[in-house]
Amino acid sequence: MNNARAGRLGLTILLAIYGFVILRNPGAGSLMDSVDLPIHETGHIVFSPFGDFMQFLGGTLFQLIMPAVFVGYFLKRADKHAASVALWWVAQNFWNVSVYVNDARTQELDLVGGGEHDWAHLLGQLGWLKQDQRIGQLVWLIGVCVYLVAIVGGYLALNATPKPQEAAEAVST
Repeated sequence: MNNARAGRLGLTILLAIYGFVILRNPGAGSLMDSVDLPIHETGHIVFSPFGDFMQFLGGTLFQLIMPAVFVGYFLKRADKHAASVALWWVAQNFWNVSVYVNDARTQELDLVGGGEHDWAHLLGQLGWLKQDQRIGQLVWLIGVCVYLVAIVGGYLALNATPKPQEAAEAVST
C-alpha cells in the first residue's frame, strides 16, 4: 500500500468514526460548525433577492450546496475518494440542519445576531410547525444515508482497480 492510499484510508476511517460520533448527537456541535456557520449566513444574503421565504431557506440551501459543489468538482476530476470526503461534509451538514429544524417550536438554540428562527419561520409559513420533530428526524436520516454512501464510496474508491491509463501513469512516476 503506497503512502497516499494509506493516508486516504486513514482519512476515511477517521471520518467514519467522527461521523458516527456526530450522528449520535448532532446537537453537541462539531469542529465543522465554525466552517458551516459562515456559509449558512452567506446563503441568506445570496438568496435574499428571491423573496422572504427563499432568504430564510437560503442559509440551509447554501450550507448544503457548497459542499455539494466540491463533490461535483472532485467527480469531474475523477477523484472519487476526494468526492467521498466532500460528500461526508454534506452528510454532516444534514445533521447540523436537523438540529435547527428540531428546534423550530422550542427555539432554544442561540441564534447568531438574534433575529427570527429560520425553521420556525419556514415551517410556520408552510403550516408544518407541529411537524418539526418529524421533519428534523427525516433530515437527520437523509444525513445518515449520505454518510453511509460517503464512507462506503470512499472505501470502494480506494479499492477500485485503476484504469489502464492510471496504472501506466503510476508506473511512469
